[in-house]
Amino acid sequence: MINALNKENFQKYIDSLRFALYCITHPLDGFWDLTHEKRGTYAAANTILFLTLLVRVMKLRYTSFIFMTVYWEGINIFLYIASVAFPLGMFVVGNWGLTTLFDGKGRLGQVYMACCYALTPYPLIQFPLMVFSNFVTVDEAEFYMVVSVLSLLWAAMLFIAAMGQIHEFGLGKNLLFMVASLFAMLVIVFILLLFFSMISQGIAYFISMGKEIMFRL
Repeated sequence: MINALNKENFQKYIDSLRFALYCITHPLDGFWDLTHEKRGTYAAANTILFLTLLVRVMKLRYTSFIFMTVYWEGINIFLYIASVAFPLGMFVVGNWGLTTLFDGKGRLGQVYMACCYALTPYPLIQFPLMVFSNFVTVDEAEFYMVVSVLSLLWAAMLFIAAMGQIHEFGLGKNLLFMVASLFAMLVIVFILLLFFSMISQGIAYFISMGKEIMFRL
């Protein structure tokens, strides 16, 4: 019984991961079915996000020096990963927070899942492109750059399609809230900076007070 359930869950995970290929080629139908028909899973979404971050890090090591020069002494891998994961998290929260106030139908988890599925073109294209970079010359660099940019544009278009389908917005309203979500991200950054600034000042105050008490004793 347990083995049957595990096999069924694994097959559902594989099917939902494979469904990402349908989403990126049929974005309107795909992202609608992703949540409304429950064709997506958090496990597949997390896998796509992990592969995106993994490929981004691998590009530092395995992309030809012709296309990318890396100064390892100035790179913090955790910050490099956070440069993708943190903005994605802020966009998910910002978009969900705004659309909830204006009749958006998507829940927080659905927005996260759709965003992860929209990232699919990045690992799908950037990984073979990374390998390809080691077999081309400088004269063929233009092809590499064009395909690399296309993968990013494709992902950006999928983000727009995903949010429209998740929240059931028209094109104009969807674009408006996409731009508004970017401003929401700035607000979130400001709030976080203000919060950590207050925390650090509070800690510094208690440390100085403790030192003063120790000095007087």
